[in-house]
Amino acid sequence: MKLSVVVPVYNMAADGKLEYCLDSLVSQTLEPGSYEIIAVDDCSTDNSYEILKGYRDRYPDRFIAIHSEKNLHQGGAKNIGLAIARGEWLGFIDADDWITPDYYEKLIKKAEETGADMVGCDYNLTHEHSFKVGQVVHNNNFEQTGVMDKEKYRKLLIETGSLVVKIYRRSLILGDYVPGTREKLSVFPENIFYEDNAVSNTWMIRSGHFEYIQEPMYFYYQHDASTVHSISRKNLEDRMAAGRMIVKEAKDNGYFEDYRQEIEFQYTVLFYVNTLFSAMPKKFKVPGCYSFTRALGKEMKETFPDFQKNPYYIEKIHPEEKKLIGFQMKSHLFFYIYYRLLWFYRDLRSGRK
Repeated sequence: MKLSVVVPVYNMAADGKLEYCLDSLVSQTLEPGSYEIIAVDDCSTDNSYEILKGYRDRYPDRFIAIHSEKNLHQGGAKNIGLAIARGEWLGFIDADDWITPDYYEKLIKKAEETGADMVGCDYNLTHEHSFKVGQVVHNNNFEQTGVMDKEKYRKLLIETGSLVVKIYRRSLILGDYVPGTREKLSVFPENIFYEDNAVSNTWMIRSGHFEYIQEPMYFYYQHDASTVHSISRKNLEDRMAAGRMIVKEAKDNGYFEDYRQEIEFQYTVLFYVNTLFSAMPKKFKVPGCYSFTRALGKEMKETFPDFQKNPYYIEKIHPEEKKLIGFQMKSHLFFYIYYRLLWFYRDLRSGRK
């Protein structure tokens, strides 16, 4: 088996989202019988699993439908799919996204031509179900490619790109695991969002040769229900948990000290900066915002006391954000009052209430 594609599915039946994704998968230009699609229904409450069974019946040579009796979030669904994956190459796709017909053929061809064990490409941001190219996001860059060395690893850790917009030789993820010997693996953390962030660094470090195709072949569907557009206390806490896992993964796998600055910056952005400035806007109404953001800042300072001196932080964080963060590191009360007054004033200027 050349390729296994794992698709976690949860309540994707509405508006034809799931069918658009699956149609793009069953229509891949790879030779029939050379790839499998493993769609894992994560205990959906709509008829997503019925749709999956329909595809299984129509495409028995390439489509596997699995139902999880317990909702484990995307990480758990992926762990179930990976346990039976037989492919030499592993790929992932979110159930509301889709790909060009030659997506996997081109990625695998690039790998075979170059000897790479990981290959990625660019993606589109789109609001409509079509193959019209939308806003192109360069998922990686050519300075990261080729046979890996410390400098390339540093560049890849700072800009890993999306985990789903890549293929991986199975050994990077599964080692010598024999397919079907377990019902579920423990590759991804379960019951949290941002599960990709927690594990992707280790995959990058395991890669000996990375290649990149500068072509937007993956379509990333933008809608209000997407994880990235949802702000809740659970969402923010999961982001923090993923940040902690980034550090733990690096220490457990022995690359923390070699890439301390890169790991520190990743943690700072995911755990702290993005969480802080998602929690603060009053429109999101995060319960206990004052105490939540105070505890957030305290843990950031305890984990990496000198994060404001990190060269990536100095270069990449917006000056206004750095100013506000500086305020919080000195006095959370002052930061909180200043932030609220600042945005109250800006709302008045713009005519909003």
